[in-house]
Amino acid sequence: MASRSASVVDISTLRIGRDASEADIDLEFAPELDFADRLAWPLPATVRISQIRDLASGVILTGDGVILTSAHVVAGIDEAHVRLGDGRRLPARVLGADARSDVALLKIEAKGLQPAVIGTSSTIRPGDWVAAIGAPFGFHGSVTSGVVSAIDRFIDGAGDIPFIQTDTAINPGSSGSPLFNARGEVIAINSLIFSGNGGYMGLSFAVPIDLAMKVAAQLQADGRVHRSRMGAEFQEVTPALAEAFGRSGRAGGALTVRVAADGPAQAAGLARGDIVTAVDGAPVGHFTGLLRQIAARPAGSLARLAIWREGAQRTISVTLAEEAASRKPAPPPPELPSAQNDGLGLSLSELTPAQRRLLGSDGGLLVRDAVGAARSEGIRAGDLIVAVNGVRLDRLEDFRRGLKTARPGRHVALLVLREHRMAYVAIRLPAVRGAPP
Repeated sequence: MASRSASVVDISTLRIGRDASEADIDLEFAPELDFADRLAWPLPATVRISQIRDLASGVILTGDGVILTSAHVVAGIDEAHVRLGDGRRLPARVLGADARSDVALLKIEAKGLQPAVIGTSSTIRPGDWVAAIGAPFGFHGSVTSGVVSAIDRFIDGAGDIPFIQTDTAINPGSSGSPLFNARGEVIAINSLIFSGNGGYMGLSFAVPIDLAMKVAAQLQADGRVHRSRMGAEFQEVTPALAEAFGRSGRAGGALTVRVAADGPAQAAGLARGDIVTAVDGAPVGHFTGLLRQIAARPAGSLARLAIWREGAQRTISVTLAEEAASRKPAPPPPELPSAQNDGLGLSLSELTPAQRRLLGSDGGLLVRDAVGAARSEGIRAGDLIVAVNGVRLDRLEDFRRGLKTARPGRHVALLVLREHRMAYVAIRLPAVRGAPP
């Protein structure tokens, strides 16, 4: 497995200007491996914060920097950085994300990377040995192993993903990490865990790689996934429901609970209470199987449905329509310009006597806003910049003088005070003076 670690990456993301909530920090919140692990600590979900940092993992698909990860990792983010196995940390952009399958693609500007060997999930069976490589709690390249506990595991609230369930240890920071078979091939992408305390409890769930790669191909080509829809909602047919609808001893199929007005299903005559038992002759064992079959067919195609209605079997034909694209999230608000035009993205002010007493500091400059490079390195509003390299800061002129001693394109070290803790933060100056951060 050591040879496969080169194709696994760490992903750090940043969300700005949002309230901390379960959806934001869920299982992926952990300090970053630079500034944040010295000055920032995990906050409870009830605390309002302006910046939320997450850790996750991903796997390299192409030598030029296409990376596969989980969609919930990049949902609503403002920034993403990828850390490679050789230690390089590069900015990443989102090529596309599909919440329905929990699959996303990132792109970094790099060449000569080692892509993962992609296998197939179609041959996976319970009892097969598997291993995961990721960055749980930020520990890069951690390998855990186990066996496949079940396949085609459907979870309420997680859509129609046929998860692969394993007992491989997965923890915060492992979302988006690859799951390997005994031949070192990626057969799934770790997506979620079942946990009562936020940590590993023996139940891990991964998106099959066959599904993930199909979604990834569409995301890379078009930025979204094209699915067909029938315009109806279904639920599982339990033995009790089968009996209630006159099909005793014949559980299975998809029970129709709602038919959308003016949709393809209504036009074909599907009605609430109908049980779909087959599609084009292929039996429907679970209602999610029907959803997958419909989603996989192109819009405009004809699907023949065998249905059970009022004690009799009949057949109807539905012409599928294309599912509307999900509404894209609103773009983040424009960044405020740096008041100092320093190339770092910092807006600073001198301390008033009252602020000096409050902060317990006899010097330093207060961060009013941080964008660009400064924000990416974890500096935020309310921090105190005490020094630039060896230059102590009391006035804005001290800050400008300290930057003049640093060469363009090189790193400058800022000594930052936050909540009575101090740490140096290295930020790279732009190669051209006056360039945007």
